[in-house]
This record gives sequence, C-alpha cells and structure tokens, in this order.
Amino acid sequence: MKMIIAIIQPTKLTAVQAALAKIEVSRMTVCDAQGYARQRGQTEMYRGHEYKTHLLRKIALEVVVNDDFLDRAVETIVAAARTGPEGQIGDGKIFMLGVDETIQLFEEVRGPGAV
Repeated sequence: MKMIIAIIQPTKLTAVQAALAKIEVSRMTVCDAQGYARQRGQTEMYRGHEYKTHLLRKIALEVVVNDDFLDRAVETIVAAARTGPEGQIGDGKIFMLGVDETIQLFEEVRGPGAV
C-alpha cells in the first residue's frame, strides 16, 4: 500500500476528484495548505496598497491506494491537476510514501481490504 500526497492548486480540486472517481478511487482526505517553492509568493494590491504574500494557498490531497492502483492514480492526478498540456510552475507536487498497515475502525478490517 502507498500513500499519495498531492499538493495541487485549489482550482483543480474538483477536476482531480472527478478524475479519481472515474478510476474508482473515491476515498481521500483534503486539507487546506499554504506554502511556496519557486514561486516565492506573489504581489497583490489591496485598497491601493501593494503587499507581498509569501505563502500561497494550496490543497493537500492524501490518498492511500493498493500497489496495483498506484500508477493509475498518480497518472490521473498529474493529468487532472496540470495547467495546460505542459504544466506551469506552481501546479504542485506529488509524494508517495509506503504504508505498513491500515486498519478500518468501523469493522476492524486490516491490510489492503481496509483501503
């Protein structure tokens, strides 16, 4: 089992959720996140005053999948979250982590069946 953590643009959340649902990945955790990388924040105007925001709003998706779903899920997230065919700086990142054990609390199912 693997945990996919995808940091994406907030505007892409609905598209990523719909794309994952098409490949039957329907369980996920969605968290608001803030951060920056190469963008280094952005300059905005508010009531005639210019100010710089150092942390940009993002969405962090956490999805645990069985190993046979990993490649399909990652490819789906990349296709749905990317801006344009080649992508842009700020589209996000995807991290994959190993998961040793999963327990579903409702029925106390353990392992891949709990995902």
